[in-house]
Formats: sequence, structure tokens, C-alpha cells
Amino acid sequence: MEESTIWWLLAGAAVVTELLTGTFYLLMLAVGLAAAAIAAHLGLPMTVQIVTAAVVGGGAVVAWHQFKKKRPGDPSARADRSVNLDVGETVMIDSWNADGTASVKYRGTQWTAIHRPGVTPSTGMHRVAELVGSRLLVDPL
Repeated sequence: MEESTIWWLLAGAAVVTELLTGTFYLLMLAVGLAAAAIAAHLGLPMTVQIVTAAVVGGGAVVAWHQFKKKRPGDPSARADRSVNLDVGETVMIDSWNADGTASVKYRGTQWTAIHRPGVTPSTGMHRVAELVGSRLLVDPL
């Protein structure tokens, strides 16, 4: 069996393993294995093929990791409107308590509202930003 065939089979096995496990990094390694297969097709020696697989695959993994690290994370489920329908709704706050909480009537019952740290509490209309336990985290409008 030719060297390029072995590299293509390894790349295919990495793709199949990725599909079974859901790890995107295996696709990056498969790219490195495919690069080694191309190096084998070009007639390069086995050491160059191995180095090509390592450099291309490892470089792709590092590049993908850096890309993911710089990207902002998804919002938590507590602040995601598609998960929690209370997010984005408005409530009226008449007064704040000394402990930084307020009692608001929302959806037919009494809720405890809190404000973000560092925000000066104010009365009036507020928008629900997220749920923290059974409390509404609100931002002034």
C-alpha cells in the first residue's frame, strides 16, 4: 500500500472519530493528515510527511484554539431570551430597599428585583436583564 493511501485512511479515520465524538479539533488534525497525504503524492520522504502532518495539524489546532479564545462566549441561559422569556420584559420599580433590592409586581406575583453592581438604583421603568435564582436582575430604561 502506498504511503499516501495510509495518510488518506488516517485522515478519514480522524473525520469519522470526530463525527462520533463531536470534537472539532480532530478535524484540524485531519487537515494535517491530508497535508501529509499530499506531501506523499509529491514524492517527499516519510520524515517530511510526518513533519508536514505535525506542523499543519498542530498549527490548525493552535489557530482554532486562539480563534475560540478571542470570541466572546455565549450568554448564559439566565440572560438568554430564547431560554428565559422573562428577559427583556419591563417592570415598574417604585422604591429600592436599603439592601439594594426592590419588591415588584410581575406576572401576578411579588418578585425581588436587584440591580447590577456599581449601578445607582433609580425608580421608574426597568428592563429584566436576567434571572438570578428567583430574583430579577434589572437595568434602568
